[in-house]
Amino acid sequence: MNDSYVLILYYSRNGATANMAEVIAEGVNSVDGQRALVRTVPPISDSLESSTMPDIPDHGPLYCSAEELRNCSGLILGSPTRFGNMAAPLKYFIDQTSNLWLSGSLVDKPAAVFTSTGSMHGGNEMTLLTMLIPLLHHGMVAVGLPYNLAALHNTVSGGTPYGASHVMVNDQQSINSDEAELCKALGARVARLANKIEED
Repeated sequence: MNDSYVLILYYSRNGATANMAEVIAEGVNSVDGQRALVRTVPPISDSLESSTMPDIPDHGPLYCSAEELRNCSGLILGSPTRFGNMAAPLKYFIDQTSNLWLSGSLVDKPAAVFTSTGSMHGGNEMTLLTMLIPLLHHGMVAVGLPYNLAALHNTVSGGTPYGASHVMVNDQQSINSDEAELCKALGARVARLANKIEED
């Protein structure tokens, strides 16, 4: 098994962000030299302290460890939109990464973001931009979606140059074909850039 991996780290409450993570993983896995490692974070309680949770979730991917984040070749971070920002459980996890910032463990690694939102003007682009801020503080290299991707011109729901997004339109929760194409493209782009950086 290839030791180089792109970490796809997300929080999902109702499943849309988790679905996006799986499609992004397909894009990563389409690139030789990298594999997708899909991880999540535990929910938090109303008091903003970690909830008492089992070490292994009942279903879905495992919770991310600090070592998995430290050793990744690239990072793709995903969250539902919460008032123009990432959801609290993901923010809580990122806020605990000061030791990685101090050691410079993530410097020069490619990073991208993705989000899902319940309405066309629900703050998805702002969420993508605000999710990039802590990654830039870590010294990561921000990766977006270029306009040579046809789906970025064709989409009437999710999809931005800042990262992949899903917008629920007319109560349609599933990811449409344009959104899926952009998710795969984002995963593949981060994987290709991770390969190039590791070659240097």
